[in-house]
Amino acid sequence: MAVKLICASHSPLMEFASPQDQAQEQKVRDAFATLSAEVKAYDPTLIITFGPDHFNGFFYDLMPSFCVGIRAKAAGDWDYGKDNDHINVPEDKALAMIRRILDEGVDVAYSYRMQADHGVTQPLHFLCDGQLDRYPTIPVFINGAAAPMPTTKRTIALGRAVGQFIKSLNLENERVLVLGTGGLSHDPPTPQMGSVPPEVEEFLIAGRYPTPEARNARQSKIIAVGQKLAAGDKSVAVPLNPEWDRDLLEKFKNADFAAMEAMTEAEIRVEGGRGGQEVRSWMAAFAALNEIGEYDMTTHCYEDISEWIAGFGIVSADLKG
Repeated sequence: MAVKLICASHSPLMEFASPQDQAQEQKVRDAFATLSAEVKAYDPTLIITFGPDHFNGFFYDLMPSFCVGIRAKAAGDWDYGKDNDHINVPEDKALAMIRRILDEGVDVAYSYRMQADHGVTQPLHFLCDGQLDRYPTIPVFINGAAAPMPTTKRTIALGRAVGQFIKSLNLENERVLVLGTGGLSHDPPTPQMGSVPPEVEEFLIAGRYPTPEARNARQSKIIAVGQKLAAGDKSVAVPLNPEWDRDLLEKFKNADFAAMEAMTEAEIRVEGGRGGQEVRSWMAAFAALNEIGEYDMTTHCYEDISEWIAGFGIVSADLKG
């Protein structure tokens, strides 16, 4: 069966801040370059990417746990894709996947006008030579920012349902690439409902299409947090947690889904920070691959990079045999 997996952390600060230890940055960029060449050689006929959103495309006016894009374009944040850059979604396959997910007992939302932010567009940028529409791609949003969030158990059930859809394809003619993006430990200054002024709550509820000035101000705040965290100021964010990250990588390597399902939103918040909630995307991706068969995982890099506010891991996996 032609199915591969790549999971990677993301950080929009990659293009706006350089780590003091430049060797860390080089390892990350080298890993992306290696995997980009592998993706090009593999030439996927379908990419299914699980990713979060950071209040760029999904808001509290209607916040789904999961959403499949039938049509999708870039949100345009952090310059990963402009506002009108479309993702090449094969509508017939997206609809078939939604039908299969529903038949497997997982309720999922779907959108004919999905806005995908850097949680989806950054990995596509690095793995597909900067071309968001290079390969047919179905984006799957998993809420990892807006509390309350789906349980890890339900997230894994979503992944397994997508795995059943992949199994239903004619894999003699299909080359499927499953992507998961987000995490690992990081704590960006994402505002939280109930602890911010009314005007910020209004942004969290319906903040689509910000002005360039508003977007730049928000991005500047995040850059500043990374700089303060790198300087040792632990008051601005939960510090990165390499021990927790490496333990998670072992769980993925060993397909320890029981341990993943036991993880709670509160536990992840304490150990991995606000951004650590995005590991749900990795869980769904690995569950989809595991539904097809046992796998071998390769860790290409892990670097804790405070300037990027990211415990940055990149892994790939292939089916055994």
